[in-house]
Amino acid sequence: MAQSQIPSIQWFPGHMAKTRRLMKDSLRLVDVVVELIDARIPRASRNPELHAIIGNKPHLVLLNKADSADERVTAEWCAYFKKKGIVAIPTDCRSGKGLSQFTGAVEETLRELTERRRKKGMQGSPIRMMIVGIPNVGKSSLINRLCGTRRAKVEDRPGVTRGKQWVSLQNGMELLDMPGVLWPKFEDQAVAEHLAFVGSIKDDVLDIELLAVRLLELLARDYPQQLCERYKLEPGSLEGADGYTLLEAVGRKRGMLMPGGVVNTERAAIMLLDEFRGGVMGKVSLERP
Repeated sequence: MAQSQIPSIQWFPGHMAKTRRLMKDSLRLVDVVVELIDARIPRASRNPELHAIIGNKPHLVLLNKADSADERVTAEWCAYFKKKGIVAIPTDCRSGKGLSQFTGAVEETLRELTERRRKKGMQGSPIRMMIVGIPNVGKSSLINRLCGTRRAKVEDRPGVTRGKQWVSLQNGMELLDMPGVLWPKFEDQAVAEHLAFVGSIKDDVLDIELLAVRLLELLARDYPQQLCERYKLEPGSLEGADGYTLLEAVGRKRGMLMPGGVVNTERAAIMLLDEFRGGVMGKVSLERP
């Protein structure tokens, strides 16, 4: 299958540089960093600078949107993180699935710190955590779920600058929400593509049709049955077809035709990406450990 190329993607607005500085400055205020990543693209949705920023600070990983990811692949990622000594939990923050394990995972990650505090007579101190993740990874949904029916409590605290919010949780923990942050440069354009597929880079800086073409090529390679079932394509039609041909076929099946029977590929591309991002295409993982 011929592979389409999309132009180099770079996306680093100034407010994201500010967020990186806020993150570094805020680490002293928290006990643990909770990293939220997209279960469909665990590698691309991890900030490669995060390890250097947080240093030895305890941290755990939530693989969000796991209901839209391939369960077998997600299990491989959980094993991958476990080998690195990091607790990783598959979650879906919209439905709350997997979050019942969250408090236990935080306590496990902070076992040594809790024991040190106990010996010093400080066991009543609340656990404070920082939530970090790229844009559109589901941080707001996570925070709303963790708060439950109790209204999120936002307060000013010494050392906390504008742009950060403290939220009190039902379990007595306190959470520091940070704005979503990407990184300065995408060295690997596959990473940029994957971020664009899930909507973490604004569509208005992208060629939406070429993006849909690349996604179709990946789906035809790794999830051909799901692609054919969703858009009623013949399996044989995938063989040797490039992404643009597939986009036209999808648009034609959905009746997205203009005068003269020409397929409206822009409309088809928008629909395809919306459906992929909404998880209606089935369980798809674009990256393996």
